[in-house]
Amino acid sequence: MAIIGIDLGTTNSLAAVWRNGRSELIPNAAGEFLTPSVVSVDEDGSVLVGRAARDRLISHPERTAARFKRFMGTEKTFCLGGRTFTPEELSSLVLRSLREDAEAYLGEVVEEAVVSVPAYFAEAQRSATKRAAALAGLKAERLVNEPSAAAVAGRIGQGEADKVCLVFDLGGGTLDVSLVERFGNVVSVTAVSGDNRLGGSDFDLAIARGFCEDCGLDFDGLTPRQKELLIRQGETCKMALTRQEMVIMSVDDGSISAALTLSNEWLIRKCGALFRRMTAPIQRVFLDGGVSLQELDDLVMVGGSSHMPAVRRYIARALHKEPVRDSRPDTAIALGAGVCAGMKARAGDLKELVLTDVCPFTLGVARYNESERERDLMSPIIERNSVLPTSKMGIYYTVRDGQDKVDVRIYQGENRYCADNTLLGELQVPVPPAPRGRQSVRIRFTYDINGLLEVEVVNEAGQAERLVLQNKDMTAQEAERRLKELSRLKLHPREQEEYRAMAARGERLYAVTVGSLREQVGDLLDWYQRVLSTQEALKIAKATKRLDRFFDQAEAYLGDAALSPPEPFDEPFDGDEEEDL
Repeated sequence: MAIIGIDLGTTNSLAAVWRNGRSELIPNAAGEFLTPSVVSVDEDGSVLVGRAARDRLISHPERTAARFKRFMGTEKTFCLGGRTFTPEELSSLVLRSLREDAEAYLGEVVEEAVVSVPAYFAEAQRSATKRAAALAGLKAERLVNEPSAAAVAGRIGQGEADKVCLVFDLGGGTLDVSLVERFGNVVSVTAVSGDNRLGGSDFDLAIARGFCEDCGLDFDGLTPRQKELLIRQGETCKMALTRQEMVIMSVDDGSISAALTLSNEWLIRKCGALFRRMTAPIQRVFLDGGVSLQELDDLVMVGGSSHMPAVRRYIARALHKEPVRDSRPDTAIALGAGVCAGMKARAGDLKELVLTDVCPFTLGVARYNESERERDLMSPIIERNSVLPTSKMGIYYTVRDGQDKVDVRIYQGENRYCADNTLLGELQVPVPPAPRGRQSVRIRFTYDINGLLEVEVVNEAGQAERLVLQNKDMTAQEAERRLKELSRLKLHPREQEEYRAMAARGERLYAVTVGSLREQVGDLLDWYQRVLSTQEALKIAKATKRLDRFFDQAEAYLGDAALSPPEPFDEPFDGDEEEDL
């Protein structure tokens, strides 16, 4: 059974496997490496995942969910087509799709995966990721921080000299910044920081809002469908600005009609607050890592949103260093997760490689606050960015005369007051009654790379209490129940997903076009449905290829008003003529 690596992203997800001495990306059913992290429930109750679901964000926003990774570990729910989903359940459907693609590609069962998570994910978010994997039928003992995965991917096969690197990972929904040292066969993460609410989707929203502001429209007063339409148009223009200096953003859906020329300079002006938020995590990792800017050898930019020229220029100017040119922003994390999967499988050609990681958040206990007795203070035991695994101890004394027990409450976070941090668990140990300060307990935290925290409390008599805090995975019974619920969802057969995606793409185009072009898209969709109903594979393949070509032309025309509209079909062909497949 193969172990795969998975980059579970906010916008897109992908998988990789270690074989034949390298990390190899796994294509999905459509032959693509990137699977959009989007889920949609069709009118007949079917669940669509990936590209087909993404294209329903505009046509069926009330039945489609995206960007749910941002809510991992929270109580938020999504109602799609009368069904209620948690963020981890939606993520599990994406993971399940990746697992099935991997099984089809590798020709063997896949039951285990190494899943990447943002370095700044807290315990609750990491727990939710493991639960999502369990619901997808995957054992995920090992989570790897995304920048760590990117760093190890860059190390394999390059034979580079020892270096200090800053990995800047800007994805669809999160920003991670890590300082990484590469020394011989060791890849060591020395400091991490980030922002779990900053990513490419924030730029999409900022572009949509900036467009409305300059065109005299009230974004907040628009319908959900109109907002999603503008956000998707903003995303399209953002991607176009990676290839060209200017692009025209235009929207006309009957009730709103506007057009505006955008540039990278306009983007920087409208997204200034987002750019400024990037600098705080960078400053924090240099401070925590004890590294000066002059000691930095390489700047590695990964994550799909780091393609943006405005982002690359801004970060390069801030660090006085150009990004490494041969980095692969979209796939580096997945490739690194594939390497980690090979390490987990004890691949012989990786036995010399060592990857060390750090604890992203401080772990500590509540300490009595003499001046504000109702507000316990956080007493750190394992500081953030401690290299894992680690074991550290603190000694604490009684605070009341005659005290006969010590309550130990374990917290995660950086704030001074415990109430502002995350409570992970608590335990109690007895102590002999005595005047305050005469009795003590030793509290030892042992934390490993898989997120397992062991807390041991020992009093002066040697009596000990022990608590193991691991990712709060569900019980076996609960996992089985929820797995059965998800398995009952009717997924479209794998071989049909490409065709459903094409139809959904056409529906999205219909929503953003007007006039004769909209009419033609509608006619072609009707024709395509008739071809699909024949269930003849050759006809469907030919029709899909031809429709894909037309949609490419139509989307290019919408993104650049200087182009001519696509040539109409003389007559929708019946699939019998010869086509190069």
